[in-house]
Amino acid sequence: METCMRRYDAGKDGFIDLMELKLMMEKLGAPQTHLGLKNMIKEVDEDLDSKLSFREFLLIFRKAAAGELQEDSGLHALARLSEIDVSTEGVKGAKSFFEAKVQAINEASRFEEEIKAEQEEKKKQAEELKQRKAAFKELQSTFKQ
Repeated sequence: METCMRRYDAGKDGFIDLMELKLMMEKLGAPQTHLGLKNMIKEVDEDLDSKLSFREFLLIFRKAAAGELQEDSGLHALARLSEIDVSTEGVKGAKSFFEAKVQAINEASRFEEEIKAEQEEKKKQAEELKQRKAAFKELQSTFKQ
């Protein structure tokens, strides 16, 4: 998946923007309208930067595997067209494809773990802030007496 993304990342900035997505979909044989492309990005764009990071690119395939994409959507077409055809690729091609899939899943799991760790850290910081405020209020009340 990473090589697929790099292949279409013409700007070499680690993101797939609207025009790069348009080119990708055309080369995969599923051209989309401008509005369709915008909707494709919008559906998985977590950080709302109007372009796809590698994590968001992987999210397309996760949603496809979970059946969360509409059958007629451009993202469903992208996920379907990116699958391997063993009859043309052969067993070695399928092997590398599935190894890449496993690596992508592991990568996604790592991202989930990082997100959970960040959320736990934010909760911890919020709790510490709450405790500091309570301690301050307590000290403040001693001066008011």
